[in-house]
Amino acid sequence: MNTDITASAKPEYPVLDRNPAFTKVVGNFNTLDYCRFITLTGVSVTVGYLSGIKPGLKGPSMVTGGLIGLMGGFMYAYQNSAGRLMGFFPNEGEVARYQKRDFSS
Repeated sequence: MNTDITASAKPEYPVLDRNPAFTKVVGNFNTLDYCRFITLTGVSVTVGYLSGIKPGLKGPSMVTGGLIGLMGGFMYAYQNSAGRLMGFFPNEGEVARYQKRDFSS
């Protein structure tokens, strides 16, 4: 069974890296990725706090919700960044940045 996403879907935008490394994807986070990451984490902390039914459960449920939001927010930002590098999401900024880097070398 072939699980490679590139085998079933063709990129619609210029491909900058077909298989980007973890450090390259995280280094490619833009401001919107960080905003989504922080917003999802903050909302999850709030929902976790509000879902604590008893006063003794508010703290632990807030921490649990925050951790879930932190992981989910990171994965969402990572998915967007990797998608831009692989050409599955709009990537005009990345293309311009990589072309500029190639010409300056």
